[in-house]
Amino acid sequence: MSGLKQGGRADSGACLGAALSTIGELVGDRLSRAEAVRLQHASQLTWMASQPPDAVAFVETTDEVAAIMRICAHHRIPVIPFGAGTSFEGHVNAPYGGLSIDLSRMHSILSVNAEDMDCTIQPGVTRLALNEHLRDTGLFFPIDPGADASLGGMAATRASGTNAVRYGTMKDNVLAMTVVLPSGETVSTGSRARKSSAGYDLTRVFVGSEGTLGIITEMVLRLAPIPEAIVGGICPFPDVRSACDAVIATIQSAIPVARIEFLDELTVHAVNAHSGLDLAETPLLLLEFHGTAASVAEQSQRFGELAEAFGGGPFIWSEKPEERSRLWKARHEAYWACLALRPGARPIPTDVCVPISRLADCVEATKSEIADLGLVAPVVGHVGDGNFHVQPLVDMDNPDEIETVRGFVARLAERAITMGGTCSGEHGIGQEKRRYLEREHGRAALSLMRSIKAAIDPHNLMNPGKMLEPEE
Repeated sequence: MSGLKQGGRADSGACLGAALSTIGELVGDRLSRAEAVRLQHASQLTWMASQPPDAVAFVETTDEVAAIMRICAHHRIPVIPFGAGTSFEGHVNAPYGGLSIDLSRMHSILSVNAEDMDCTIQPGVTRLALNEHLRDTGLFFPIDPGADASLGGMAATRASGTNAVRYGTMKDNVLAMTVVLPSGETVSTGSRARKSSAGYDLTRVFVGSEGTLGIITEMVLRLAPIPEAIVGGICPFPDVRSACDAVIATIQSAIPVARIEFLDELTVHAVNAHSGLDLAETPLLLLEFHGTAASVAEQSQRFGELAEAFGGGPFIWSEKPEERSRLWKARHEAYWACLALRPGARPIPTDVCVPISRLADCVEATKSEIADLGLVAPVVGHVGDGNFHVQPLVDMDNPDEIETVRGFVARLAERAITMGGTCSGEHGIGQEKRRYLEREHGRAALSLMRSIKAAIDPHNLMNPGKMLEPEE
């Protein structure tokens, strides 16, 4: 069999049938070919068509994953890892059919080493479940992309979120992994040590690989101490430029902000209606500071003075957990809140990231183009590290509008890359953003990525059709 080297699906239905029969003997009724289950395991959150797999296997152990991979490798069946299905770029679609391996039942927290501030978990553990488990240890896992995503999926997409400006992204907080390779072989990528100079850094090879190199079945995660004191607050600004310039000055002034989020006036309007808030409907920064009671008070005062210098304020902040939780809950629900801005339209969320010094230029140019095109496209951002999101709401029955938005998204990616940034700060590449990789990284780097893929997955069985376009 030729396999899937050019992204084609398995050569024979007989091979698929034989593979699924053997997998069924292994996992019993945890293998499903029901249409509803298959559709659930395909992309639903963007404008890409859902492309369901031929079957879904609900796995429970590393040994099961390895056995299934050996069967799929023998029959050349594509495999698509599935966590919680919250990604935006079609990562879980099955364009060539095959088997979706659902890891949600691998949800055990295997150990917590409070003295070393790390834990070992299975990939189906979600960030909220982990933090609930850690609550009495004085530790927490800080990476917060908003959705209650599975931690395996967060590692696979190199997720970040609202806390990244202080705590980094998944690449900074995964110490080691157990990974099942396309051949069915199981490897460990590292240890619990905080640093190592022994060999290639295999952990970083798999963090952000989007399921194209193997299946993560265990992870060692770095934890952080719960801060002694936390304050959060809101600060309105007269315009986008002022808000972004205040962010740039905050970072350059070394104010140790834990979260600093941007919401444009349209997003604030949507959030007010959805969450019952009465925020000023102007560009807004939502902030949080972590530390001692004295330090967070000092940081809040310093930021308030800085914001005032850029025409912003007043900066209203609170130590009360219920008030902070209400604000952050509203921020995390902004995606859903914005759907009401244009009922019946499809949201097309996208993101870019630029060097912090170019943030104001990029956001301002993007907002200007949105206005010129007449789009309904709210903007939010984890702006402390130069990352922002745009969510055009598109009438999918209007071909001209679809093309307009496709052009807008392409120009947004080009604008970010031209400014020294990236086409994706945290959504990943998946199916939709493959076209920008060569522009961002160059032909030689892309060729090297393909060489790594070919060495680990010579038959292109792992999540084919994602991240790397086949060479012509």
